[in-house]
Amino acid sequence: MPNAPASPPSMLTLILLTWLSVLSLNMFLPSLASMAVFFQADYAIVSLSLAGYLGVTAILQLIMGPLSDRYGRRPILLAALTIFTVASLACALSTDIWVFLAFRMLQGAIISGWVLSLAVIRDTVPEKEAASRIGYVAMAMAIAPMLGPIAGGALDELFGWRSNFFAYAGAGIAVLALCWFDLGETNKTPTETFAKQVQTYPELFGSRRFWGYAVCTAFSTGAFYSFLAGVPLVAETLLAISPAMVGFYIGTITAGFMLGSFLSGRYANRFPLLTMIISGRVIACAGLVAGLALFMAGYVNVLSLFGATVFVGLGNGLTMPSCNVGAMSVRPGLAGSAAGLSGALTIGGGAALTTITGAILTPENGPYALLGMMLFCSAMALAAALYVLWVDRREKSSPSPHAQA
Repeated sequence: MPNAPASPPSMLTLILLTWLSVLSLNMFLPSLASMAVFFQADYAIVSLSLAGYLGVTAILQLIMGPLSDRYGRRPILLAALTIFTVASLACALSTDIWVFLAFRMLQGAIISGWVLSLAVIRDTVPEKEAASRIGYVAMAMAIAPMLGPIAGGALDELFGWRSNFFAYAGAGIAVLALCWFDLGETNKTPTETFAKQVQTYPELFGSRRFWGYAVCTAFSTGAFYSFLAGVPLVAETLLAISPAMVGFYIGTITAGFMLGSFLSGRYANRFPLLTMIISGRVIACAGLVAGLALFMAGYVNVLSLFGATVFVGLGNGLTMPSCNVGAMSVRPGLAGSAAGLSGALTIGGGAALTTITGAILTPENGPYALLGMMLFCSAMALAAALYVLWVDRREKSSPSPHAQA
């Protein structure tokens, strides 16, 4: 591509790409009610701009990862940013709810900002350093879910709901320009044809290590999704916390994630991937066990609930950078495909676990069902990590030319 830079992108570029992929999900959420009034549509239809968007991004991750392995990270990211920018402008100018929803789904192209940033990092540095860098990117990314709805609500109040989508379009143009000048191609060995690429998929899809890492990531994130689905009910009915304070306390798990991500950035380049992953899983499980024990002992308060869930955020911050690197390292030439498949599994699993949590939670069983569901997810993630450790040790003790990756 003409004028393409020769060097890998800066960390700032990767952070802004991931920020935009997160902000596109939640910044406009405070405007949903006013949008329903403007479009004269049921709130349930307008809310498809969230639920449908998540479904589309899950599918797109399965497509964009392999495309980047075939054609390179740079052209796919530039194309995705262009689509996102045009779709954002079209959303801002829409006067019909179905036209708006169609372009809202096209905004999902920006999910490549997160998926391919992981692949870019893995392309350019060794495993341990990649986990460290992803930890720092994840720490910065965690700020976006906290600030996004605040900024979106302020824009709506000052300029109306359309301003959020004009802001998306402006951010898309800015990040597109930054990537044009800073994002060098990092996939130095793209596959010659899709046919040859497909021939290498069995090595990835048949890998026990890959599925172990991917399942660990999905269940680790699933604990967070379960928390989001259940904590409002528990906080309101059991602890009588106001909605405003619920929003504040929900941020505690994100604060834990930021701390864990910082620790990953600091120490992941010093320890094996599985050491970081298993440490995070043990911390998450221990915090939830302690929280359940406090509830059973009669200590029903904010600390016993949110103190326990902070450890889930901390554990996830320690686990997920190394898990992502592990999944992409099984077949480095298919790092994009691995990141996309793992990401799609995480979103799909999160949607399922959110639904299950909502179905089993009642005012009577609230804290036990919520913490129990989160403990189940964290324990399953720990089991997946231990499975990878078992595979590693088994293959080291009895190496074979047919040993499975």
